[in-house]
Amino acid sequence: MVWSSQRALGALRAPGAWPGWLRGSGPAVLRRLRGAAVVRPGFLSAAEEETLKRELDPELRRRRYEYDHWDEAIHGFRETEKSHWSEASQAILQRVRAAAFPPALAQFPMVHVLDLHQNGYIKPHVDSIKFCGSIIAGLSLLSPSVMRLVDTQDPQEWLELLLEPGSLYILRGPARYNFSHQILRDEESFFGEHRVPRGRRISVICRSLPEGEPGPPN
Repeated sequence: MVWSSQRALGALRAPGAWPGWLRGSGPAVLRRLRGAAVVRPGFLSAAEEETLKRELDPELRRRRYEYDHWDEAIHGFRETEKSHWSEASQAILQRVRAAAFPPALAQFPMVHVLDLHQNGYIKPHVDSIKFCGSIIAGLSLLSPSVMRLVDTQDPQEWLELLLEPGSLYILRGPARYNFSHQILRDEESFFGEHRVPRGRRISVICRSLPEGEPGPPN
């Protein structure tokens, strides 16, 4: 079955889905990552998604898609780090930070923006503790996609996240450190038996600072 927003609710109630936008290899991994891997569908309104896209597109389109990432984790991408946002976009990002991070946790002031080509993908990897702390929170724009987490010690243990446009995902603790994560390429993009066609995807990612790193000055 091909996934579409109209079919999403039916697809997501298939056996093994818990809750609707997560599915895993079994009950144990679902219990283990409960609260550590979170999807909040519909976090953005259509107007908010358009606000972010309109602000990001001019800068992104000045860049070429790259196919050689420094650690070979990403194929077919362009990216930027952004600290200055419009008032409307800044309000959206404040909602993300409030939803994902405890008030006292230091965060990067720069927001990572990753534009993945329709034929691009992100290979399994664990973000280095040198560059990212215990929480990652990302908004998904333009295209649905499937993120797969795999236990680094037991590849039979996995969790998949269905990321619709306008959704927010949050990875914390064990989902951040003990599982690799990837975005499936188009030909592999299924959520269970349901096809999730991949198009161009933009993710807007906020991150906590590595432990021991000072926060930005007030």
